[in-house]
Amino acid sequence: GPEPAVTVAVVAGVSVLSIACPCAMGLATPTSIMVGTGRAADLGVLFRKGDALQALSGVSVVALDKTGTVTEGHPELTDLILAEGYTRADVLGPVASVEARSEHPIAQAIVRAAKREGAPTSEISEFTSITGYGVRAVVGGKTIAVGADRMMTREGVNCAQLVKAEAELARQGRTALFVAVDGNAAAVVGVADPVKLSSKAAIAALRQRGLHVVMITGDKQETAETIARETGIDQVIAEVLPEGKVTALQELSEQGKIAFVGDGINDAPALARADVGIAIGTGTDVAIESADVVLMSGDLRGVVNAFEVSNRTMANIRQNLGWAFGYNIALIPVAAGVLYPALGVLLSPMLAAGAMALSSVFVLSNALRLRYIAPVMKETT
Repeated sequence: GPEPAVTVAVVAGVSVLSIACPCAMGLATPTSIMVGTGRAADLGVLFRKGDALQALSGVSVVALDKTGTVTEGHPELTDLILAEGYTRADVLGPVASVEARSEHPIAQAIVRAAKREGAPTSEISEFTSITGYGVRAVVGGKTIAVGADRMMTREGVNCAQLVKAEAELARQGRTALFVAVDGNAAAVVGVADPVKLSSKAAIAALRQRGLHVVMITGDKQETAETIARETGIDQVIAEVLPEGKVTALQELSEQGKIAFVGDGINDAPALARADVGIAIGTGTDVAIESADVVLMSGDLRGVVNAFEVSNRTMANIRQNLGWAFGYNIALIPVAAGVLYPALGVLLSPMLAAGAMALSSVFVLSNALRLRYIAPVMKETT
């Protein structure tokens, strides 16, 4: 180099060190994640883990639980179809006595109906809850069993005379349960759980983003398909036991990364197994603790907002990293004096320091733009 060579070399070296300072690269990702998660919280979406924000942007399949997620989770008794030889009074009171011990929303619906009708309840004994099947207890010396058709099969009960009634209830989108008294089919109970007003719009928004929407439920296939047609769900996996939800997610994983949305105790294993578990905030504590993302309200539209924040944040991170690396790649050679032989241009250390500071300011300013992400769908509270 020209004289004084040592001075010119020191100036170039200081400029290179200033330009090469990795502040912008170090700030590019954490600032975007911090601002993105903060904005998500404002929108009612809590990312419990930073990596969930990144993982959600790569999801291609959204699996939904039915009760309490797609539907309101507050079912009501709509039908009580009796077998020959039984009256409503013979069935409703004893069934409500058994279901009063259960915390399932359907059980609570039967208990509420019995109270409205003034059906008397009795003391019970030998209560047994069989997860995924139903309940059984002794009421007034008679063994009462209530549950799905697989419960009746397990108990050896012949329900042939009530099968048509059960199938018709399923076609209407109602959850149907059989009642057996001392091993004999006594009635079939129909319970309706209305679809949340927000579900159809939220599912349509997810599909518009190119996501494959699946509903996983323990209900009958006919019931599940009716709900799916009403809400626009792409695929139904029905008649699944609680532990079967994890198996269903393993099969769906062949289609890509999965986000599972649920709210109940039996959803906890699936929330933990999914690439991203999303818990409805109005659900159980166990479900919330197992999830990576929590929706503060019970509104399914929060899932759409979670995807929006995730995608916008990841795009912001790419912008920041692109600027930071591009800035260093372009200016380090200039600071080293690559233009000096031809143009006599040598970057001043002061300008290099200023450029380095401006690069960090750019990254921070770009990340702060995430504060103004608008909700794709406003949640109801």
